[in-house]
Amino acid sequence: MPDDFLEGYNGQSTEDLLALEGQYRIDSLVLAFEQALQQKTSRSHEEQFVLAIEALEREVNNGGYSQFFTNSSNEYVGIIVQALHAIDCPKTAAITNDALAGLNLHGPVSPASAEATALSDDHNVEQALAACDDRYFSDDEPIADRLVAWIKNNAARIRVGAA
Repeated sequence: MPDDFLEGYNGQSTEDLLALEGQYRIDSLVLAFEQALQQKTSRSHEEQFVLAIEALEREVNNGGYSQFFTNSSNEYVGIIVQALHAIDCPKTAAITNDALAGLNLHGPVSPASAEATALSDDHNVEQALAACDDRYFSDDEPIADRLVAWIKNNAARIRVGAA
């Protein structure tokens, strides 16, 4: 596995970024896709999945599920479990689903309701999210690897840079 980290997105196309696999660390490639997709004003469903998964990875690794639910990343609450299943990460999808269930929300989960509950001082919510954090960190699913493979399979709907 390469040690070189791609230092950000520089206008490459989807194909150009995918061609860098093997030269740069996979996590740096998905970060470049995230940066490129954030620059777009209109995104496909598949592009939203990439952003949702990267938001989950970034936030949970920085401050746990509570951070995912309270930061702007919470805009992906409604699609994150579906996105994880799409890239074949069922264990992480189950953990994330349990984190959502731990918020004790009734009815559809919206970013606002997830944020409000995650910010609450409910000890049960804190414990449930902490347990999910522990499971997430001990999970062995290679999320970035599977995400890049999924991007390859959906490259026609994940378009960045000049074609």
